[in-house]
Amino acid sequence: MEIKTIHHLETQAMKKSHNELARIGFALFFLVGVLAYSFATSGGVPNHLFLAIAAVFGGYMAMNIGANDVANNVGPAVGSKALTMGGAIVIAVIFEAGGAFIAGGDVVSTIKKGIIDINGFGGDTDSFLWAMMAALLAAALWLNIATMAKAPVSTTHSIVGGVMGAGIAAAGFGIVNWATMAKIASSWVISPLIGGIVAAGFLLAIKKTIIFREDKISASYIWVPYYVAFMAWAFVTYLVLKGLKSIWPNILTLSNDLMFFTVEVTKKPTFTTAALLGVVAAVIVYFIVKRSLKAKLHRLSNDRDSVNVLFTIPLIFAAALLSFAHGANDVANAIGPLAAINDAVMTGGITTSAGIPFWVMGVGAFGIAIGLALYGPRLIKTVGSEITELDQMRAFSVAMAAAITVIIASQLGLPVSSTHIAIGGVFGVGFLREWLDSTISIEAEIQHDKEEIESEKKRRNALRHELKDLRKKAIKSTEDYRRITDLYAAIDEERDAIRLFKKELKKDEKTLYVKRDAIKKIVTAWVITVPAAAVLAASVFYMIKGIMT
Repeated sequence: MEIKTIHHLETQAMKKSHNELARIGFALFFLVGVLAYSFATSGGVPNHLFLAIAAVFGGYMAMNIGANDVANNVGPAVGSKALTMGGAIVIAVIFEAGGAFIAGGDVVSTIKKGIIDINGFGGDTDSFLWAMMAALLAAALWLNIATMAKAPVSTTHSIVGGVMGAGIAAAGFGIVNWATMAKIASSWVISPLIGGIVAAGFLLAIKKTIIFREDKISASYIWVPYYVAFMAWAFVTYLVLKGLKSIWPNILTLSNDLMFFTVEVTKKPTFTTAALLGVVAAVIVYFIVKRSLKAKLHRLSNDRDSVNVLFTIPLIFAAALLSFAHGANDVANAIGPLAAINDAVMTGGITTSAGIPFWVMGVGAFGIAIGLALYGPRLIKTVGSEITELDQMRAFSVAMAAAITVIIASQLGLPVSSTHIAIGGVFGVGFLREWLDSTISIEAEIQHDKEEIESEKKRRNALRHELKDLRKKAIKSTEDYRRITDLYAAIDEERDAIRLFKKELKKDEKTLYVKRDAIKKIVTAWVITVPAAAVLAASVFYMIKGIMT
């Protein structure tokens, strides 16, 4: 039996190691392809080797964004079982890449969010190139470490820390815009707090209007269309404001060519325009959902599971739209410094913004998609099921928090992180469930289970000691043999009792809806992201400087 168990473990270990080697091999194949393409297309330019290496770092950064950050968009949908892991990855890959290519923009800021003064380099192109390369590699390394530790962190904060650390190493502390850094630090509190409050508010509204009603089906017919319509408004508004801002002038120009009337072509959409488009979408969605519910209500039973089913399709759309907006916005985290390096190499100067060649955008878009496909499941599981248990209603509330919080923050000028918002939303629905279901009694059950396990372990250990002493006796009586038999049986009973109490403990801990260990790990990772990336970037900068000089 033990030989079979060992063989099974060896088989599983080999299978796991082969899978890991395949993932690493595919990732290396992508990076080698990036290196070869960049080297081949920039061969006649000075510093072209430097640009090719920077492109590899950009691809590495993009893969880590895909592995870590994308989990926030699809994790709740997977955790609630609205999507399978495979389905979530396919949707996220398509929409992340689509968002990056379609709405990723033609120009990015070379100095992320203005955290350092570009004049601090004094026109020293080499130092600028080294700093951008160090920032890119350091941010990617930190994301890689965080992903291995199953800690969802902000990729924006990672690159911010990298740029800050490399900037300080290159030109001193005076180069940093500390007021901007203070705003970024405030997002550690603002983002999860608002996200948690919004998510908890939506879940409470769903419970009061539907779940706590005696006739849940009738209540669903009334309220679900409103919730889904509001989701449509929120996501269309969010998508226009954040996902389409880079191509907004092109959209308006195309609209003027197709319509009988013309509108003023503006650089980016206003909140009023985005909100009005959201209202149009909300009205259409309301009537579609209302009609769909009328056709299927007679097939639903009057229980919570049936209500959950009604939020499944909206959740899938939410995951897709969040992924599109994320691809449009966060691709800049991977290719911003790379675009800056490309611009500096090609022109020999330093600028505050840089055009994005198509191949650079491709590195970001494909890198995010590949990183998600290869390593995304690790963080998707963490976000979807290892913080708190999610069903479709809770996941819907988290998705709503992600869109609404960004809309609120953009109008108030508050700095927020999409990662922190999503995780804050998961915390929010978990804590609301604890509050509604009387946490004190749950914690008492957990403590009781732990005490019983310890008690059973002590009894089992006492029986084992007695058995050990009996087996040591040189001459055993008939009674001794009977006692040995009884002890074996008693030890088996204690083992079964311990298993039972552990099962009960696990069940009760699952009922204690937010895992405290997860909170500690994630919050710690958030707090140290900027300084950790900064220290890594400064170290890499000095290393590059030492090699190049």
